[in-house]
Amino acid sequence: MSLYEGAVKKPIMTSLCFLAVAIFGLFSLSKLPVDLYPDIETNTIMVMTTYQGASASDIENNVTRPLENVLNSVSNLKHITSRSSENISVITLEFEYGYDIDVLTNDVRDKLDMVSSMLPDEVETPIIFKFSTDMIPILLLSVQAEESQPALYKILDDNVANPLARVPGVGTVSISGAPKREVNVYCDPNKLDAYNLSVETISSIISAENRNTPGGTFDVGSNTYSLRVEGEFKDPKEMENIVVGTHNGASVYLRDVAKVVDSVEERAQKTYSNGVQGAMIVVQKQSGANSVAISQKVIDMLPQLQKSLPSDVKLGIIVNTSDNILNTIDSLEETIMYAMLFVILVVFVFLGRWRATVIICITIPMSLVASFIYLGIIDGGSLNIISLSCLSIAIGNVVDDAIVVLENVTTHIERGSEPKQAAIHATNEVAISVIASTLTMIAVFFPLTMVSGMSGVLFRQLGWMMCVIMTVSTVSALSFTPMMCAQLLRLQKKQSKMFLTLYTPIQRALDGLDVWYQNRLNWAVRHRLTVMIGCAAFFVASLFCAKYIGTEFFPAADNSRIGINLQLPIGARVERAEALASELTNKWMTRYGDMMKVCNYTVGQADSDNTFASMQDNGSHIISFNISLVSPGDRDVTLETVCDEMREDLKGYPELDKAQVILGGSTGGMSAQASADFEVYGYDFTATDKVSAELKEKLLQVKGVSEVNISRQDYQPEYQVDFDREKLAMYGLNLQTAATALRNRINGGIASRFREDGEEYDIKVMYDRAHRESIEDIENIMLFNNVGSGVRVKDVGTVVERFTPPTIERKDRERIVTVSTFVQNAPMSAVVEGANAAIDKMDIPQGINIQIAGSYEDQQESFTDLLTLAILIVILVYIVMAAQFESYTYPGIIMSSLLFAFSGVFIILYLSGHTLNVMSMIGGIMLIGIVVKNGIVLIDYISLNRERGMSIRRAVVLGGMSRLRPVLMTSLTTILGMVPMALGTGQGSEMWRPMGTAVIGGLTFSTILTLLFVPSVYCIFAKNGIKNQRRKWRKKLTAKAS
Repeated sequence: MSLYEGAVKKPIMTSLCFLAVAIFGLFSLSKLPVDLYPDIETNTIMVMTTYQGASASDIENNVTRPLENVLNSVSNLKHITSRSSENISVITLEFEYGYDIDVLTNDVRDKLDMVSSMLPDEVETPIIFKFSTDMIPILLLSVQAEESQPALYKILDDNVANPLARVPGVGTVSISGAPKREVNVYCDPNKLDAYNLSVETISSIISAENRNTPGGTFDVGSNTYSLRVEGEFKDPKEMENIVVGTHNGASVYLRDVAKVVDSVEERAQKTYSNGVQGAMIVVQKQSGANSVAISQKVIDMLPQLQKSLPSDVKLGIIVNTSDNILNTIDSLEETIMYAMLFVILVVFVFLGRWRATVIICITIPMSLVASFIYLGIIDGGSLNIISLSCLSIAIGNVVDDAIVVLENVTTHIERGSEPKQAAIHATNEVAISVIASTLTMIAVFFPLTMVSGMSGVLFRQLGWMMCVIMTVSTVSALSFTPMMCAQLLRLQKKQSKMFLTLYTPIQRALDGLDVWYQNRLNWAVRHRLTVMIGCAAFFVASLFCAKYIGTEFFPAADNSRIGINLQLPIGARVERAEALASELTNKWMTRYGDMMKVCNYTVGQADSDNTFASMQDNGSHIISFNISLVSPGDRDVTLETVCDEMREDLKGYPELDKAQVILGGSTGGMSAQASADFEVYGYDFTATDKVSAELKEKLLQVKGVSEVNISRQDYQPEYQVDFDREKLAMYGLNLQTAATALRNRINGGIASRFREDGEEYDIKVMYDRAHRESIEDIENIMLFNNVGSGVRVKDVGTVVERFTPPTIERKDRERIVTVSTFVQNAPMSAVVEGANAAIDKMDIPQGINIQIAGSYEDQQESFTDLLTLAILIVILVYIVMAAQFESYTYPGIIMSSLLFAFSGVFIILYLSGHTLNVMSMIGGIMLIGIVVKNGIVLIDYISLNRERGMSIRRAVVLGGMSRLRPVLMTSLTTILGMVPMALGTGQGSEMWRPMGTAVIGGLTFSTILTLLFVPSVYCIFAKNGIKNQRRKWRKKLTAKAS
């Protein structure tokens, strides 16, 4: 007994089986977390190494290069890049996608263990950071404070960060921009010299005095007691009374040579929100947690947390990624609802039976809900834009099989068959073509699960879900649909007057379309050569359109966020940066008013403990803005326009060395600001600087380039002390002791830690600020040897001014300067073409070469992968069809219609102004399966007519006529299912628009031409086949006769 026969004969069992699938699917849906993207396993590891007091070139030679040499042998490494800055080396390892990041991390750790003995002694142990999507903050909270500013860090740590960290699913909560409390001991060098004391002596005495020391246990009578010496300071002011030495028999107290100041760090990052100083709180989630649920829990807690804060401390939200996720998902859900509505409308118009429409209405959610079971079973499954768009894409396709079965059952019932018999026989007739067309769709989507690179990480889920949905829809079409047909469909009795009034014009139009198509097909079959030449001409014409279509990686999306990085000349005081940032904030908040939700900026040098800040550029001359606008629907101006206006504003500040306005707040990745990076490789600083400056000038003239930035900053002026080693040795000193003494006096050394309420604060000892503000102050610093005799710096060395590169960048173990461009209002391909033409005209010195990277490199890799995939899919689809038809010719005839699908894609992209990007290419690949389905339905029925003994022409014309409506229905359901996606205006719709547009254009043109071209080609091959057959018979007859 076949599947459909069993389903028709056992309706209760069939219904309950599908009901169980629906219940299990809905249960899985209720448990699924909501996120923006699937759980993406990243391919980046960062190695951070600190070497205090070392310059950028010292770091490069002593830390970065030895580490690079050993890390270069890690398996599956794609690129190794590094930044050597003052005190720190940051090496980034980018691996090929698809490998287990934990295994790679262990490999990196093993390599680092091998090289640790080769590094200088003062170098700290390298720290490994493994990047993942969990590191992307889900919430950025702003804090405004006035009187509470000095104690803000502790207030936030106790009252906000700790309670939030206890929320289930929250990973880490970090505070930035609020200076930490610090106890500073400012020494007067003149008084120290008078009492023959040094900074080191003061530090060691404070450290010795600030201790709680256990004295062991002792017995008194029948009891045992512990003995302790409690010496830790209860109040910083107590330190002033420490005895630090004696002079003429009298005690010298700390207050005699220094002052103790309990305040905040001297040089710290400051954060301002809407012009008011405060801080920023970064909330990250745990791996696999539900972003939306956690964001909501945190936001729900804010009013309660606000009550526990001082009245001047105000909490606000800068970025809430769950808003973006929910808005994007809402617009996709809306797309799905519209798509379902359109599909149901098409079915009703073509079949004219409400019962048939009900059957289709039940079939759609049945197949879609089954996909949630797959998401619930797999590791890291979530409801995201990929899984939801997959449902939107699938709606048009899942009904195709059901429509073919339903339409055939309806035809049989109208011929007078009893419903149960009609359901079984009609399904039997089309079962093979339904299975074959599903196999072709699986042949299209299954290879998507094997795509590598960034696009592969995303489309793996799309491929698997579509395979699951298509399989379930086929099983449903061959069991559930015939069972429902047998139960619900009946030979139509006389319809009501109202229905006839409404439906008769539609019926007439459809009958008229049948007649019109029959006449066209009759003509096409007779004028086969004309049809072939016409179609070929159309294809060639479409290739001219392809020439004018630009390419890009992913279309940029409006997520209401803008990132701005500004740099003043190196060495500029932080006060200058603060004044400029304040002026810009006032200007933008006045201009954009209610449209700007938050204008947050950070200025100043970040603390070395702040890992998040260490990964980004920061310093006293650097300003970083984080701007959040209201959602696109609530404003008239696009994000692109706001970015352009801000760029124009920044041109009015010539003092800025660098000004970057980043649409979407980030570069690289999907839906981010498109960028083309030109990497200038070469060892010589002067030569690469000259080439980079020339390249920048040329790129600014290329159309579509909105701004150009050079990664290497200006050489920073610094004072260096050149010690005379011989003189140092005469005074019993060496280079290290002299350098350490300088550092302790200027930058300060941590003597001990002050404890209060369970928190620890640094106690720093250094010279008073008034005694470290000039060259003379440095020259007069007293250096002491082991026996306590001193010598001034100017007697053993000279202070000279020099210029050094602040950061040395390397890629694949070569020095590099990156000239980065932001692409706007022009396709990426046009910008790269213009840039290449400019580079060709440049006179580039020997030993220097230029390569293109950035999103253009990602784009080229993804395009190569997708083109290879398309070829693989075409081969797989051909194999599936050849197996079905047991013929090499028929699949070739059907696949010839693919040319017109691609013609349609080129024409629609050209007319709509969309670019050829990863999304439109995925649309083109999907078309392979959809277009071939139409050809299969057509050829399968023509073959059936031939087997019934009809002539070629009659079989083609009758086959074409009887399959016209199913072909039009399946095409229209897919086209109309894609219309909401192609015309979507909701948040995140920019990403899917090119794909929807490509499918609509390709399917529209290919359907129209397939209905004439495929039957014509079939006639040619069939007639040649008959001629060849007759020739073979003649030969056999001649051979027998002779």
